[in-house]
Amino acid sequence: MSEMTPREIVQELDKHIVGQDDAKRAVAIALRNRWRRMQVDKSLRDEITPKNI
Repeated sequence: MSEMTPREIVQELDKHIVGQDDAKRAVAIALRNRWRRMQVDKSLRDEITPKNI
């Protein structure tokens, strides 16, 4: 997961999920964004919040 792009995540999801392309794309982007937030220093992490919260 660490180096996967959203496109690569969607390709992995395609192996297990048929259709639902918009949902797979949204999940892939959310997973990548979450992983990127977790890589930031703890002191800055509080300033970076998901847009849906």
